[in-house]
Amino acid sequence: MSAPVAAIDCGTNSIRLLIAEERPDGTLHDLERHMEIVRLGYGVDRTGMFDPGAIERTLDAARRYTRLIEHHGAERIRFVATSATRDARNRDVFIDGVREILGVVPEVVSGAEEAELSFAGAVTTLSYLAAGPRLVVDIGGGSTELVLGVDRPEARISMDIGSVRMTERHLRSDPPTEEEIAAAIADIDAHLDEAAREVPIERTSTLVGVAGTVTTVTAVAEGLESYSPDVTHGATLAIDHSLDVCDALLRASRAERAEHRVIHPGRIDVIGAGALIWARVLRRVHDAAGVTESRTSEHDILDGIALGLTRR
Repeated sequence: MSAPVAAIDCGTNSIRLLIAEERPDGTLHDLERHMEIVRLGYGVDRTGMFDPGAIERTLDAARRYTRLIEHHGAERIRFVATSATRDARNRDVFIDGVREILGVVPEVVSGAEEAELSFAGAVTTLSYLAAGPRLVVDIGGGSTELVLGVDRPEARISMDIGSVRMTERHLRSDPPTEEEIAAAIADIDAHLDEAAREVPIERTSTLVGVAGTVTTVTAVAEGLESYSPDVTHGATLAIDHSLDVCDALLRASRAERAEHRVIHPGRIDVIGAGALIWARVLRRVHDAAGVTESRTSEHDILDGIALGLTRR
């Protein structure tokens, strides 16, 4: 085993840590894998600024992660910040706080690099993928990335649609009204129209979904009583079945969603918007490429960050 590395992915809704070693075959052996819902991007779509409370929640999580990193002796650390940090005008307050706690400067990566990291993390950990181009879809809190390729990205785009952003922008009622849903669909579809001009989704042979929205939809679709990454990772779902689950989550009240024990409490209020984004992507890929099922990966940008560290 190689020396441990530490990867941190800080998005709009969650901050995640992976401490891992590289096996002789180049795959990762997890030592720690953690996720906390901190909602760093709360209000950023509306104000263009980080909320002070959201910054402090995120820095508190970073302090806890620092202790784990020190415990395992990981010397190579990469902290990647994505959609919300790209958009916040007061990002320097957050960046300075992380640097003081961890001793590293957070990298505010572009949407294109975010897409490439997600692709690497997903494709390298899934077995029995069909030949031909794979479309990896990463639905985050603030943005959604589409990246197409076989072994490496050939086309990619990052769109400013995510579960938190769409909830704050459109789906404010509980449950959302038909007018709110229609407005959200129009917003999502406009972004997908633009994406289709950059990413030839009609070439898709295998559709892979990553990150919390897709893994949560998968857990609900599989009827799990408790969340199990061992079950959701690599799961194959018929698109028709996924669409039914997505529609049910979208139209449910927050109390009804909370009855699903597999939905993290921090996702209860935004999973409907995330499910709607995933449903619109599923329909688009089905119609353009004739794909009838999707694969789910528990491994994504976080694993892509760690793999990059082990190969430096």
